[in-house]
Amino acid sequence: MMLGYAGSWRGWVGRLVLVALGLVGGAGVMGCSRGTAEEEGDTWAGRREQMVVELRHYGITNQVVLDAMGRIPRHLFIPLAYRNRWTAYADRPWPIGHDQTISQPFIVAYMTEKLALQPGEKVLEIGTGSGYQAAVLAECGAEVYSIEIIPELASHATAALEATGYGERVKVLAGDGYKGWPEHQPFDCIIVTCAPEEVPAALVEQLREGGRMILPLGAAGRQRLVILRKEGGEVSIQDDLPVRFVPMVHEAER
Repeated sequence: MMLGYAGSWRGWVGRLVLVALGLVGGAGVMGCSRGTAEEEGDTWAGRREQMVVELRHYGITNQVVLDAMGRIPRHLFIPLAYRNRWTAYADRPWPIGHDQTISQPFIVAYMTEKLALQPGEKVLEIGTGSGYQAAVLAECGAEVYSIEIIPELASHATAALEATGYGERVKVLAGDGYKGWPEHQPFDCIIVTCAPEEVPAALVEQLREGGRMILPLGAAGRQRLVILRKEGGEVSIQDDLPVRFVPMVHEAER
């Protein structure tokens, strides 16, 4: 669906954002081989390069993000059914089980770029899913803590992260994202990859002074991607883009 941005790269943003059905997910990691993209023999390198070219065309400019996504073997985070050279790096989401998806590369790049990560920053991710977004954050230099409410997905994501060399840089917890991860607060950044109707208070509390959070906000059909900043004891929210994500649920709602 077009969102009225015709005539500029934002037209691509509007169209592509609505394709994303959610960032959470992460099934089907069977067949992963240990090692980084460079260690695989890299028969997928050409597709990753093409994906990066497309991301630039869509308006992604942060070179750290582009380089990170150019190195990470996304195909090892998706189900075997979609693991071929034409689908694995296509700019679209894929189902990964439990009514979840791995988000399209553009959404991952866009949200990561908006965080403006600095090396060594501590990031909380809500919605581990496939583990791919967490790998991108880690490759950008972040210390990543990620929460997934579906235990099976948390297990699959952990396996995929370990298989691709990110197991030491990403800590995964099977739990309720609404509670955050207080043992590791405060966080420099928080990225939420499922949509609550209101900003969870615990996440705001666990965000450090000067920190920022990006999340889809609102009920189905009325969601907006927003950027929250916490400064001087005050919270500001910047409205960004219309989006469509899977809803964020409490543990009791599963």
